[in-house]
Amino acid sequence: MNILFAVNTKVKQQLINCIYSIVRFNNRYDIYILHSDFGAEDIREIKDRFPKDVSITFIYVSPELTRGFPVSRRYPKEIYYRLFAAQVLPGDLDRILYLDADTVVINPLDELYGAEFDGAYYIGCTHIRKALTKANQKRLGVKGGGVYINTGVMLINLKKLREEQSLTEIREFAEKNASRLLLPDQDIIAALYGRNIKTSDSMRYNLTERALMLHNAGARREKRDIEWVRQNTVIIHYIGKSKPWENGCSGTLGVFYDELKASVNS
Repeated sequence: MNILFAVNTKVKQQLINCIYSIVRFNNRYDIYILHSDFGAEDIREIKDRFPKDVSITFIYVSPELTRGFPVSRRYPKEIYYRLFAAQVLPGDLDRILYLDADTVVINPLDELYGAEFDGAYYIGCTHIRKALTKANQKRLGVKGGGVYINTGVMLINLKKLREEQSLTEIREFAEKNASRLLLPDQDIIAALYGRNIKTSDSMRYNLTERALMLHNAGARREKRDIEWVRQNTVIIHYIGKSKPWENGCSGTLGVFYDELKASVNS
C-alpha cells in the first residue's frame, strides 16, 4: 500500500503520529514523503520510530517547482507538491493514497485504497453542497461542472496523470489566477480536474468535526455518535485552526487523537 505525504518540518510530530495511526493495521506500507526542508537527522529520527518493514522514502522537491505560486503561513509551498505527485514519485507506482498530516486513521485503509478509479484522476470527498460548488466554479472561471473536494485525503491515479497531466497547465493556471485562489491547491484541482474526480463517502473517509455536526443537525438523519464513528469511519481529519494537539481544541473527535497519542507513548 503506497501512502503519500507532502509536509515541512513544522508538522514533524503530527506526521509521525499519522504514520503510526496507519501502520498499526497489519499491511505492507510504502510511505513517500515529499519535502524541501527535512535534514538527515529529521529523516533518521522518523525512520527509527517504525519497524524496518515499514518503508519510508523521503523525496526532496526543489522549491523552484512551485516558484510563483501563492503561498502564506497557512498555505506553504508544500501544499502544491501533491499536484506533481505523478511526476516526482517513482514511475512504477500506479496509485497512491495522499493524506494530510492532520489526519488520523482509525480503521484499515484497504477498501479505500482498492477503490476503482473508473477513469478518474482522483478519488476524494467533498465537504460542501451544490450551491457552494457552483459558487467556487464561478470564482475560478470553470465551465462544464465538476466537483470540489477536500484535498487532505485523495487516492491518486498516478498512471493516468502521468499520461495526461500537463505541468505547464498547472503553473499557468496558478500564476494567472493567484488572486482568486482561496484554498489554493484545492482550487487548482477543482478547476483543472473537477470533471475527472470520483467522490467517496466523507463520513467514512474524510470526517471532520463540522461534517459530523452538520449531519447530526439534520432532522431526518439518523444520528451518528462516537461509537458509530469508531465502527465505521476510517479517516478523521482535523481541519481548520483548532487542533487536538493544541490547547483549547473543542469538539468530540479529539478523543481519537488522544487515544492515538496514548498508544504512541505507551
